[in-house]
Amino acid sequence: MIEVKNTSKYFDDFEALKDINLTVHKGSIYGLVGSNGAGKTTLLKLLAGIYRQKTGKIQIDSAPVFENNAVKSKIVFIPDLLYFFMNYTIKDMARFYQRVYPTWNNERFLKLQAVFNMDINQRIKTLSKGMQRQVAFWLSFAIMPEVMILDEPLDGLDPVMRQEVKNLIIQDVANRQMTVIISSHHLRELEDICDYIGIMHQGTLIIEKELDDLKADVHKIQIAFSKEIPPSLITDMKPLYQEKRGSVFILIVRGDREEILEQFKQYQPAILDVLPLTLEEIFIYEMGDHGYEIKNIIY
Repeated sequence: MIEVKNTSKYFDDFEALKDINLTVHKGSIYGLVGSNGAGKTTLLKLLAGIYRQKTGKIQIDSAPVFENNAVKSKIVFIPDLLYFFMNYTIKDMARFYQRVYPTWNNERFLKLQAVFNMDINQRIKTLSKGMQRQVAFWLSFAIMPEVMILDEPLDGLDPVMRQEVKNLIIQDVANRQMTVIISSHHLRELEDICDYIGIMHQGTLIIEKELDDLKADVHKIQIAFSKEIPPSLITDMKPLYQEKRGSVFILIVRGDREEILEQFKQYQPAILDVLPLTLEEIFIYEMGDHGYEIKNIIY
């Protein structure tokens, strides 16, 4: 289990993380989302042991991460900006990883060549951005890590390879109880594989919930009336977001689904439906509730 307790991180006078508390259970896939500059990458680098926190604790299986080789040997981190040694081939990097990670599985490395379909004697720097990211995943899966930390991991991959990588992640979680933390702006992809979501904004963690619970707490309501809308409806329901489309109102409301529907029924609407809500929509409306919203500006 990964635990982050009362953790803060400063860069000179700038507080990048403010008293973060976060828990990731073994064998789960945790999606970390947030506004630009929210501190997601900083948090991931703390979890990987690259940075050291100013205050608080960061532990994996009750042991600190920073400067702890025993713990860090169980972790693989794929950053947004990849780095490989100059002029190294895929085979050279595999040999390096084999020396660094005691869990390296060479048989698996060779089997995965059929998935990634690259010559192990190719120099990595000559490959495209997408193929370099495939190499990073290829090497990482061969390490057989207990914890996989991913920062914008699928950027540059084509749709087929994106699905291949997601399938490999899911298989390792199911078969080996690997724990995964993913930071991404592609919320639709997180929605496919994550079971837990943390939302960050301005260095703080504002929401941490199971994905199903997060979706169960925010609802998209379509409502219409045969006459004019009751004046007290918006005031009473306190929606996170409202939009009028002709005679139909779209309202985003937080709370218990059945209680919300009962409240709306009191106004005797002609139409009342609950529409599907995506993780991206939840993110937009939750962030709007924290002052980070889409603004209608005309130049």
